[in-house]
Amino acid sequence: MADAKPISAPEGATGVLVLASGDVVWGRGFGVEGAAVGEVCFHTAMTGYQEIMTDPSFAGQIITFTFPHIGNVGANPDDIEADEPHALGMIVREDVTEPSNFRSVERLDDWMKRHNRIGLAGIDTRALTKRIRAGGAPNGVIAHSADGVFDIPALLAQAQAWPGLEGMDLAIDVTRETHGAWEGGIWRLGFGYAESGASTSLGTNGEEQPFVPSEVEGQAHRPHVVAIDYGSKRNIFRNLVAAGAKVSVVPATASFEDVMALAPDGIFLSNGPGDPAATGEYAVPVIRQLLETGKPLFGICLGHQLLALAVGAQTSKMFQGHRGANHPVQRLSDGGVEITSMNHGFAVLSDSLPGHARATHVSLFDGSNAGLELVDRPAFSVQYHPEASPGPQDSLYLFGKFVDMLAPAVAA
Repeated sequence: MADAKPISAPEGATGVLVLASGDVVWGRGFGVEGAAVGEVCFHTAMTGYQEIMTDPSFAGQIITFTFPHIGNVGANPDDIEADEPHALGMIVREDVTEPSNFRSVERLDDWMKRHNRIGLAGIDTRALTKRIRAGGAPNGVIAHSADGVFDIPALLAQAQAWPGLEGMDLAIDVTRETHGAWEGGIWRLGFGYAESGASTSLGTNGEEQPFVPSEVEGQAHRPHVVAIDYGSKRNIFRNLVAAGAKVSVVPATASFEDVMALAPDGIFLSNGPGDPAATGEYAVPVIRQLLETGKPLFGICLGHQLLALAVGAQTSKMFQGHRGANHPVQRLSDGGVEITSMNHGFAVLSDSLPGHARATHVSLFDGSNAGLELVDRPAFSVQYHPEASPGPQDSLYLFGKFVDMLAPAVAA
């Protein structure tokens, strides 16, 4: 392979996807030139490509969008979940067109270049998605070169050498480095993001309503949530604020003493990327100590998986994962169905839950666990993303539920 010559792409091709299996898929590159290696997955959402690309949970992944028209509304500074994209690149069906949206401030191509991310267009994303469904999420390299010249053997070797997400702790790479107080509430068209001390939020019917449980403006009388950042989405914190909480955020490596020094009324475990068992090596002992305090605890996605590990359950790598904005989840308490957003490649094994933990939600796609609660502690978690609002507000009650659990501490 060291003596192999660079291979010229077919006419018009300036991008390529090389899978570890040896499959080579040619397309048209956009965004920055270069190459990136990771797990190739697919996402079924029709909107929200900026939020998806900037979600830290997608670290180490190359996203195939099943919706063909990606990029046609451009990019803006509001629709982001982190300061920069964490997904390595995107694969799309149609060429990215000029944006047509009043909120757009730049083309998606320019946004991708500015953030050093690679795009690949002109791909039969339906065929690629079917391949992932049948064979599992493969390792691969996405590459873009304006001259259409690629060293395919070298790219193949890179794809085959990448170890994969199983056993990989990526939370340590995407977490914040220091503690900080969160500022800002939810976004509204024409108003932007609300200030943390605003006195109204959007209720489950989409109308304005007072914050609960406290109607007092400002942060002083709000219950204090300390959120552990394993790769958090900002909109989670915005919704905690909208539900009436004051939020402080600490790094994934924060100790039990670090968290308790902030005098929390409750603890939140964030989403994040990678293998929960790997992150759990340092996170689980802290979570176990936090559970012993009796303070309410709420987890989302990776936070759900870490809570499960902390009480003795097990997790495993999924064959293809759940990534999309149309995943039906059933509440076991009343049989109600929520349309949810999911992004996870690992899952909690339902039959491994101990006696003091019970399942609360289940995926109607494959029956996998989508939520749990403890019967001897005020702690619960969900595998999906209620803050992403695909329902659009089917799952926002979870934030109110958590903050209501903190109300007695504030009253005291």
